[in-house]
Amino acid sequence: MARLFGTDGVRGEANIGLRPELAYRMGRAATLYFGEKTDAERRPVIVIGRDTRISGSMFEAALAAGICSAGGQVVLVGVIPTPGIAYLAQQLGAVCGIVVSASHNPFGDNGIKFFGGDGYKLPDAVEDEIEKLVAAIEQQDDFTRSYGKSMGFIDYRPELVERYIGYLRSTAPCRLDGLRVVLDCANGAASAVMPRLLEELGCTLKVISKTPNGVNINDDCGSTHLERLQAAVQKYGADIGIAHDGDADRCLCVDEKGNVLDGDHILVICALAMKAAGTLKNDTVVSTVMANIGFHQALKKAGIKVEVTGVGDRYVLENMRANGHNIGGEQSGHIIFSDFATTGDGLITATQVLCALVKSGKKASELNELMTSYPQLLVNVRVKSKEGWEENGKIMAAIAAGEKQLGDRGRVLIRPSGTEPLIRVMAEGPDQAELEQVCNDIADVIKEEIGA
Repeated sequence: MARLFGTDGVRGEANIGLRPELAYRMGRAATLYFGEKTDAERRPVIVIGRDTRISGSMFEAALAAGICSAGGQVVLVGVIPTPGIAYLAQQLGAVCGIVVSASHNPFGDNGIKFFGGDGYKLPDAVEDEIEKLVAAIEQQDDFTRSYGKSMGFIDYRPELVERYIGYLRSTAPCRLDGLRVVLDCANGAASAVMPRLLEELGCTLKVISKTPNGVNINDDCGSTHLERLQAAVQKYGADIGIAHDGDADRCLCVDEKGNVLDGDHILVICALAMKAAGTLKNDTVVSTVMANIGFHQALKKAGIKVEVTGVGDRYVLENMRANGHNIGGEQSGHIIFSDFATTGDGLITATQVLCALVKSGKKASELNELMTSYPQLLVNVRVKSKEGWEENGKIMAAIAAGEKQLGDRGRVLIRPSGTEPLIRVMAEGPDQAELEQVCNDIADVIKEEIGA
């Protein structure tokens, strides 16, 4: 049977793959699990927030009903960036926080993700225990219901968004007076938070994609569709552009010339600023195997070490916590500043970048040039099975041939998708035509050997 939890919570098409009945059971299960870990005299408190999808209130209500049915206290915050719930779970002494969001996905999808009371995403083992309880509730509907005075209740606390904004303001390293910024809120959870934050810090602000209607979240806007932001930055003569995804845990930037600063560039800019300020712990940045070669070269030149993990922010964070590093992230713009947050926070990332820009006295394009991005090409090959491809002699020979051809000028990275029956073939190097040839040669062999 497939695992309920994926790499970042439970996701699916709203009311089809992911249904409110499941959300109700998940609310009950979480309350039962965490309730056993708390004082018997104290109700388990669970904080819930959501993004702006039309289905968000439905799942919020279903989760809340499940929590109340199991005797928990629900704190409903309403629309708030995902990292805001991680922060509030800690601040309120909650047993956990739940976010209803499918991040950068289209509006028709939704998801449910958990944070522990410490603000960190749940370990796999805890997710497995909650999943077992969900299954038990499905099989026996009267399984540990609460009655009478033991039933739970809901507190509506939208004002808690203000506490989160206040905290964000306190993490900004400087004022941003006069800085001209175009902000793309992706018609998502950042819409009611980030414009206020930047204006309070002194920015001259132009905001786009700031009017969510339930179905326009991530719709040709935000960090996955930067074209509108690029055009707006140049149209308004801005110093820089900022883009978030639907739940605002990511941030990408655009310089004054319209060029993109992806997560690799942001990590370089912020790591160099932190090193200069003496705040970069261990002179180390944590990133994934997908980081560009240029990223490694730029940090090596600055005397900064890089630790490499598998793809996924949870692996980045695991490394940071285990080794005491305080910055890490991914090319996608999911950046973690562990001095300030327990998860990726796109709003904190944005203020860190903007302050680095102000303090440098340079243009955003000059900071962008601190790192040279090598071309990357990614080819997805649909396969019958992702298992055993590493043991196929012909596939291994094709990969070895590609690596030999690129030599120390580039690299080849082959990895299976975490969510689909795909093998991803990535090559990186200075010549685009050569990358296409290397990728396609390897992809062709994979198709011949194990293609669907």
